[in-house]
Amino acid sequence: MANLKEIRNRIASVSSTMQITSAMKMVSAAKLKKAQDAVTAMRPYSEKLTELLQSLSGAMDSDSVSKYSNQRDLKNVLLVPITSNRGLAGAFNSNIIKEVNRLTTKTYANQQVSYLTIGKKAYDIFKKTNRVIANESDLYDDLTFSNVAEIAELLMEKFVSGEFDKIEIVYNQFKNAATQFVITEQFLPIVPVKADDTSTTDYIFEPSKLEIVEQLIPKSLKNQLYKGVRDSFASEHGARMTAMHKATDNATELRDQLKLTYNKARQASITNEILEIVGGAEALNN
Repeated sequence: MANLKEIRNRIASVSSTMQITSAMKMVSAAKLKKAQDAVTAMRPYSEKLTELLQSLSGAMDSDSVSKYSNQRDLKNVLLVPITSNRGLAGAFNSNIIKEVNRLTTKTYANQQVSYLTIGKKAYDIFKKTNRVIANESDLYDDLTFSNVAEIAELLMEKFVSGEFDKIEIVYNQFKNAATQFVITEQFLPIVPVKADDTSTTDYIFEPSKLEIVEQLIPKSLKNQLYKGVRDSFASEHGARMTAMHKATDNATELRDQLKLTYNKARQASITNEILEIVGGAEALNN
């Protein structure tokens, strides 16, 4: 059994850790509220924009939007993993990395796969492959739509130029603080949507339908990437809050066990001292 000093040191160490994890939980809870509100606020706009784009593009010839919907033979694929810059968030980052590795080794095993990483955790892993074309980890220093739009424009340029035949983003979709889902979304080319034959609504377009679609597609793609980053940002704080909550509970349980062990050891030490005193007194009397 460890001596009393060692147990006291362990109790102090666990208590200090518990204070840190508890503080991190509170910080993530505060940030989560703001991030959750941002995701919730933009979802109706994102869904309506996608609905409009599908309604318009579905009624047009595929040649009209071939710039972004051109289906080419798959030779070069670009994956965009969205992780965080920091750890201590449970399986938040590892789930993304596992999914990207699965896509690389199985789904696109016969293609040349490259990466554009958002988040240091993804960059630290995939930089070893020497196939990272860009690292956008600084995005979290100023997470705004305009900064995300620049990354989306870069992705669109690389697809239109023919450098990549397919681009997919992989991120954690936020549901609640305890639940996040790993989502793989096709960014480019745009998946063609068939026109709804049951629709009888006839619209007059000003400007032309083609011009509207050409304006909507870039906006929709920028919005899609921004939504993915925002979802991932909210999921990160939800995962970290949950992980720190569990860590605090574990530290509390361990501290209580150590205190019990310390009290038992102290009582045993006191008992031994009393026995020694009594034994010494009896020896003197004899």
